[in-house]
Amino acid sequence: MKRRPFVTALGGGLTAGLAGCLTRDDGDGENGGETTDPEPDDPDLEGTLEVVTYESMLDGETPAGPWLKDEFESTYPDAELEWTLLPDQGINHYISRASQGGAIDPDVYLGLNVDDLVTVDDNLDDGGLFRELNLDRIERSDRIRDGLNMGDPHGRVLAYDTGYISLVYDETVVDEPETFDDLLDPAYEDALIAQNAQTSDPGQAFLLWTIDAFGEDGYLEYWADLADNGVRVLDDWTESYYGAYMNEERPMIVSYSTDQVFASAEGNDLSRHQTAFLNNQGYANPEGMAIFESADEIDLAYEFVDFALSNAAQAEIAERNVQFPAVADEHVDLDDEFDQYAHEPPEAVTIGYEELRGNLDGWVDDWARDFASQ
Repeated sequence: MKRRPFVTALGGGLTAGLAGCLTRDDGDGENGGETTDPEPDDPDLEGTLEVVTYESMLDGETPAGPWLKDEFESTYPDAELEWTLLPDQGINHYISRASQGGAIDPDVYLGLNVDDLVTVDDNLDDGGLFRELNLDRIERSDRIRDGLNMGDPHGRVLAYDTGYISLVYDETVVDEPETFDDLLDPAYEDALIAQNAQTSDPGQAFLLWTIDAFGEDGYLEYWADLADNGVRVLDDWTESYYGAYMNEERPMIVSYSTDQVFASAEGNDLSRHQTAFLNNQGYANPEGMAIFESADEIDLAYEFVDFALSNAAQAEIAERNVQFPAVADEHVDLDDEFDQYAHEPPEAVTIGYEELRGNLDGWVDDWARDFASQ
């Protein structure tokens, strides 16, 4: 494959040509079936809604999860929101359950990304782990910003926030790198911390960003050059950021472009929290929400998805998770400090669903054989 024929900016062209990538027997509707989940005349808005999500949504100093639970239950007084922590195997846990015909308890998955959808569809013949969403039941779905369509040809997921992978660096130690090639210069020898693409979302996003930059035929050679210049690869973001980087073991790390929001709130010296957008880009990593095919509380699940796109919920998710909201600016009010310290890249890029399907595992495996533990 030649350099970058398959990469699209996060804007309008992301989903072009995706229809037909996955075959499902849906009948006569948008994807070949009748309207999915038609709106009931009398929706059942009582009961217990189980939502599975990742640890940082629930734990920490000011996680978004407890706020979402309190507000959702205030809005729907006959309902209870019960959080479930995502198993260690992540999406693979639910793929395994579905393939073996086992029960899947949660109603909603909060924290999906495009890579997860690809993993589902590469491993389940019918791709049926999640429901196709009826957007007529999600009134706020039209608030989502242009470019945050997550590329699913079967409409199973909606974004609720997004992050941009960038570099964070200490300007008192190194100059700002402007390009990927800059990282190979002697000035950045033994400077960069990255994360394992097998075990870390930002690690995998950075790997995909290098595939964006150098193509399928060139990214491994680039990583070999990074290794020669002393890149250090650690297992996950927490270990690499709170451990090695915050302990000043190295002056540069793969992280998020909202880093200064966190650093400012913690009272940290911002000279060690500068943002670098290589090639004037950041790799977009939107997070989405989906309803399980086997959900018991379908009506409550739709209400939760719509609630998560409300003005108040979007502000709380963004500020507590230190990520950008999914909705357009007119539908969310953010603190002035967030607006000041959260940096968007001049260009947001990502590799879409179509090219990830059938390729993602191979790219990661090929990388891991040589670079998983530098």
